[in-house]
Amino acid sequence: MQGKQPIRILVAAGGTGGHVYPALAIAEAAIQRQPAVHLSFVGSVDGFERPMVQAGGIAFDTYDEVLSGPVHGVSLPRKVLSAVQLALGTLQSLGLMWRRKPDVVLLTGGWVGLPVALAAWLWRVPSLVYLPDIEPGLTIRVVRRFARLVALTVPESAAYFPQNRTETIGYPLRGQMLAATRAAGQAHFKLDPARRTLLVFGGSRGARAINAALLDILPALFAAGVQVIHVTGTLDWPDIQAKRDALPDTTHYHVFPYLHQEMGLAMAAADLVVSRSGASVLGEFPHFGLPAVLIPYPHAWRYQKVNADYLADRGAAVCLPEAEMTAGLLPLVRDLLGNAARLQPMQAAAAALAHPQAAQAGAAALIKLAEAR
Repeated sequence: MQGKQPIRILVAAGGTGGHVYPALAIAEAAIQRQPAVHLSFVGSVDGFERPMVQAGGIAFDTYDEVLSGPVHGVSLPRKVLSAVQLALGTLQSLGLMWRRKPDVVLLTGGWVGLPVALAAWLWRVPSLVYLPDIEPGLTIRVVRRFARLVALTVPESAAYFPQNRTETIGYPLRGQMLAATRAAGQAHFKLDPARRTLLVFGGSRGARAINAALLDILPALFAAGVQVIHVTGTLDWPDIQAKRDALPDTTHYHVFPYLHQEMGLAMAAADLVVSRSGASVLGEFPHFGLPAVLIPYPHAWRYQKVNADYLADRGAAVCLPEAEMTAGLLPLVRDLLGNAARLQPMQAAAAALAHPQAAQAGAAALIKLAEAR
């Protein structure tokens, strides 16, 4: 890159919030380092990334969408359709490279990364791949072939990239997440400071099994002196909203379809969390020293189980299989929240895994790649 022109960064992310949010965190940190940076975002056509980006408050100069699709774990007709979409998406991405002229590309996962990574390689634009999870999924395994650098959440992931240059940065968190405090969270959700707080969520779309299990044990939790912040996800919200309205007393039940900026406040206020084990658990829970009951999604690639085992093996979480959740969730939650001798070591173990400078490290690596071009 010549002169002192502002660096142009193109970000491609999709699939899950665990891919989009760290991309936003690194972009935010890049702005802090170089306020004049030009940022472009690329998501999938009709993807759910757009509302996340809009809610993130990052000043992207442009937002584009390209075609993409899954080729793993789907039917043959779906694979054929995805192959066509990926081919068209690569042509779209080549056009984007010509129009946006990025100095560097950031990829964090999701099928949209495939056409963007290939187009960047063909245009000789350096790419940084960030791996949110412990174990890379198919998309990351493919796009890393086009990358100059792979940034990792944990050093153990380097074993999956023997032919790539890697750098461990941790899981990047957004500024509002880093700034959230317990006092602010209790005030925001109007929590009773005398009660233990349980946070329950299953991702942006939700986890129906977790939602159902929680509703079954709500009375017992209230009787045990627990208050609940429940983030249902968008799919089940109408049904759960109706069930909430039918409860005789909702004083200690705080339920929402989704939280954006407020999610950090919910985690800061919580004493224990019950959730799936997507990539974000590796960064968000450690930052808040938040012990977790992790219920990996059983019908997908095993990365959620790997994530859960990583935290559990280090004493920061308990892994509860979904098949055991109906009978096991209530006694486990009651035991953890009622047993300081068990909960406090989990808090310390979680906090020991925190990397508060991960976003800054990712931004520094990205800018270094751009400047070396």
